[in-house]
Amino acid sequence: MLHIVLFQPEIAPNTGNVGRMCALTRSRLHLIHPLGFEINDRNLRRAGMDYWRALDVHEHADWPAFRASPHRPARLWLFTTKTEQSFWSARYADGDGLVFGNEGSGAPEWLHAEIGEAQRVTIPHANSELRSLNLSTAAGIACYEALRQTGGLR
Repeated sequence: MLHIVLFQPEIAPNTGNVGRMCALTRSRLHLIHPLGFEINDRNLRRAGMDYWRALDVHEHADWPAFRASPHRPARLWLFTTKTEQSFWSARYADGDGLVFGNEGSGAPEWLHAEIGEAQRVTIPHANSELRSLNLSTAAGIACYEALRQTGGLR
């Protein structure tokens, strides 16, 4: 099973879209609090709330609670703009967790340090003047590459 980890997401539709993708791919979604919204029908309906009940979702009070969870991933990959290593060069395995920072500020420096340079990857893009992809787009690209490598959708 693949794990998608959203660190303090701020925008409900992004989280809803990621949740929908996780439900369709049978990936586990981890939400690290605080969230920038409430999980309710009004906030998530347009982005796939009807899929929410089919979703394997785990909410964690904070990062230490996530790390202590028996449902945590075996290994973590941090998707960030603060590395040169492409996500295509990573070798994903069943049970891995793909970690994404929030929409406003990404992942904090202490999280970069904890995960380590070897486990940080980026999704390349052609326009270096632009910062990054939308959170749900990045999570989708990453999830499907990891599933392609692990044979998770055969």
